[in-house]
Amino acid sequence: MLNKFYIEEHVKNALKEDISFEDITTDNLTDENDKLKCVLNTREDGVFCGKDVFETVFKVLSDEVKIKFFVKDGDEIKKGDKLAELSGPARAILTGERTALNYVQRMSAIATKSREYQKAIDEYNVRMVDTRKNTPNFRIFEKYAVKVGCGYVHRFNLSDCAMIKDNHVKFAGSITKAVEKLRKSISHAHKIEVECDTLEQVKEAVNCDVDIIMLDNMSIETMKEAVKLINHRAIVEASGRVSIETLKEIASVGVDVISSSAIVAKAPTMDLGLD
Repeated sequence: MLNKFYIEEHVKNALKEDISFEDITTDNLTDENDKLKCVLNTREDGVFCGKDVFETVFKVLSDEVKIKFFVKDGDEIKKGDKLAELSGPARAILTGERTALNYVQRMSAIATKSREYQKAIDEYNVRMVDTRKNTPNFRIFEKYAVKVGCGYVHRFNLSDCAMIKDNHVKFAGSITKAVEKLRKSISHAHKIEVECDTLEQVKEAVNCDVDIIMLDNMSIETMKEAVKLINHRAIVEASGRVSIETLKEIASVGVDVISSSAIVAKAPTMDLGLD
């Protein structure tokens, strides 16, 4: 769930950015008592996401805007579907239209892409998750959309999990040295994940008894060998070279999780309209 106080704060900043001092078009075309009715519809198939954020945009602008939704987050929608009806002050609806659409178009696109990827590997009981390749200051909405689409996310930020990547290994001197130093400082409640490019690194990570081992940009044959080496002693994550075309083959090697930035970074804006 998205925290309402966070949504409202984010929406207010988005509206400040868009409106600045005034909406010179709407404010000079309408009177305070003018009313408007409109419909939110979809011009393509997908998964809807962003209901609470959409509502908050208009709530911030006017308590008099009434919205009746016919879908909820996570519902699959078809081209031509009526998603919601709006009525109320014309100024609030016309001024908030683009900001509200920007949120739901982006979030619905990510939910749609995430659902597509997860469905492709459902038969293997493998989780599809995102990465930290997010839009700055929009991460909470992108992560939420991933969860709505496929149900799972990777770590939310740098404080969630200790992830030792290649540059950390170079800095520390080895995976073993990095893990040992981390264990002296971090909480017992935090997991340690290690990014591995080779089978030698996988063996070292297993010997360090880490919680998660990421197989990064490995070939299918190398991943198969890595899964055998790990032998259920850690959660196995595959990353790199992930696309809708390669998903099933990667899932078939026996990994537990597949991570990819594609479900966020390559999700196109969904075509929704307010008419």
